[in-house]
Parts: sequence; structure tokens; C-alpha cells
Amino acid sequence: MTKIVIIGAGFGALTTAKTLRKHNSKVDIPMVAPKPQFIYAPSLIWIPSGLRSGDDLRISLDKFLKKYNIDFYQATVTELQDNGRTVVTDNGNVENDALVIASGGRFIKKLPGIEHAITICEGISAAETYRDRLKAMDGGTIAVGFGGNPKEPSAMRGGPMFELLFGLDTQLRREGRRDKFKIIFFNPAPQPGKRLGEKAVGGLLSEMKKRDIETHLGHKMKGFTDHSVKTEGGEFDADMILFMPGMTGPAWLAESGLELSAGGMIKANQHCQAEGANLVYVVGDSGSFPGPDWMPKQAHMADLQAVAASKNILADIDGKAVTETFKVELICIVDTLNKGILVFRNIKRTIVLPCKLFHYAKRFFEWMYLREYR
Repeated sequence: MTKIVIIGAGFGALTTAKTLRKHNSKVDIPMVAPKPQFIYAPSLIWIPSGLRSGDDLRISLDKFLKKYNIDFYQATVTELQDNGRTVVTDNGNVENDALVIASGGRFIKKLPGIEHAITICEGISAAETYRDRLKAMDGGTIAVGFGGNPKEPSAMRGGPMFELLFGLDTQLRREGRRDKFKIIFFNPAPQPGKRLGEKAVGGLLSEMKKRDIETHLGHKMKGFTDHSVKTEGGEFDADMILFMPGMTGPAWLAESGLELSAGGMIKANQHCQAEGANLVYVVGDSGSFPGPDWMPKQAHMADLQAVAASKNILADIDGKAVTETFKVELICIVDTLNKGILVFRNIKRTIVLPCKLFHYAKRFFEWMYLREYR
């Protein structure tokens, strides 16, 4: 039986598994990941306010694996061998006839003192740490910012930081504590969020001004201490720092034998094929794909790539032409706890639309997306 191995258990991996099974009921599909568990990362931003708990976002995959007849292999990948045909893990080797890498990216933690910053997208534990520290504070300065990967323009995740920023302001106002806190947004770019479009940048900066959020923009990051943020434009005090570093590929890619981009991700073509490799595909944050520099690293993009990769890999195995491509599209709702700003961007247009109802639309989408897994 043909065996297509999927590395990962996130958005791209699950959509790949569903799509493969939809188009082929007989192929063997092992999934390799540390736990049979899915974390709904977009809602981590709601843990600090109590709108969500860790258990709300920690989803067992038992039901999903049984429904789609997926074999789960609990392990952590350490390298690839035999041109991708062997996945080496800390729990033995997993052979395959074709491979889909959907293991996600890795945050670049090279800045001095970065251990003093909380990176909420690292998971539930980080979000809970932020929640507990905020609750214990009587006042002070909170700094919120994000960086990028200079060698991989698309490898940044700024959207959640704007949500944390505005959500923090809303939460403190609800608690009657906003006057006790100074909030500073920092970013090395003079126009943060430019990948969302010029209109979005103006809207975000205007929202910050309206909420009395200070900015420190356009200065390269130098590092952190336990009480400050250091940039080439100066140092400022902070009692708590929330920071999203730029992204690169998983550490084990160095031992994969695959062609990597300058930014440390798997070079892939428009069909999601890993360049220079046979029957190795990549979706989501692990890949460096052709397209505009604003191509997002987000769940929606990973899902689009997963569908294309799944159809192509089945055609590839059958010796047919690989023709499926993915559209480049950014869709997000920048949530503020009491409203939302819809941002849509594709090759032709950009739409930025604020509305109170979008907060509830984001919650409804979460419910719809997770319904299949619960």
C-alpha cells in the first residue's frame, strides 16, 4: 500500500490529511507529531482576558484520526534520510513513498535577553504566563512588538501582536485600570503591518493614537533586559515585554538534505514541491514559496497550500502531471475584544473594514472550524 507520511499536527497537516483521504480512500497516511493534539493558535490572544482557557483550545485528535483513518506516530523528527524517504525521529524511523512537511516554523530567538520577553504564539503556556503576570501587576509599562526574518520577508507574524496590543487596552479599560499603565508598541519598521496593505497601516496607527498607545518605530532591535527594550534608536523601560520574533524553519531541516532558502525554510515551487527533491512536498510555515513579499504565514494560507499539495502528491504518485497551484490570499480579523478590523488582501485588491460584529464573526469561525475536531 502506498504510504504518504505527514509531518505535523497543525492547520496545514490536518487539511492535508483530510484532502488526501477525500480523494483516495486506500492510501496509508501516517501522521508524525509529538502529541495527537491540535492547538487552535488564533485564539491564544483571548486567554489573557479570560475569554478562552487553555482547555478550550487544546483539542484531542482521537476523533479526527479515527474518522479519516489516519495512523498517528507519536515522535519528534530529528532528520531526513534517503532523499526524504526515511523520516528519522526520537522514536524510530518512519519510511514513506511520499512526504508532506507541515511541521510549522520556529521563532528566531537570537536577540540578547530575549528570554525576558513573552512570545504568546509559542503556545498555551506562554499565553497563561502573560495572563497571570498582567493580573498581578498594579500598574507600569507594557511593551508590545514584533520582528521579522531579514532573509525571508514573509516570515513574520504581526497580526496577533496588533490583537494583543488592542486587546490589552480594551481589557485594562474594562477593569478600570488603564490609567495605571503605559502601553508602548515597538517595531523596527517605520510602517508596521505594511504587509497588510498601506490602508491597513494607517488604520492601525490611527487606532493606536486613539487609544493613547505610544510608539517606538523604525529602529533596529538590539535586545532586552528584564526591565527594558533596547533598540538602535534608544532604550526604554518596560515592566513586561510581549514580543513576536521573526520565523525560520525547524532546526532539524539542517539535517534534511533539502534545499533551504536564505531564511532557513524549505525552497518550494508553486505546486508546493520541495525543490530538488522527489515526492517531497511542503505546506505552511516550513516553506519558502514563490509570490509577493506580503504572502502571509497564517493558517488560511497553510490550508490553501495543503489542498494544492494533496492533489499534486496523489497525481505525482500516479505518474500524472502536477498542475495544482495555490492562490495567495491574506484574510484576518484584527480583534480588539470588543470589535474587529477585517483585512483582506490578494493580488488585485486590499480591503480594510472595521466593525463591532467582526469580533463575534471571529468567535463564530472558531466554533465552525473546531466543530469537526471536537
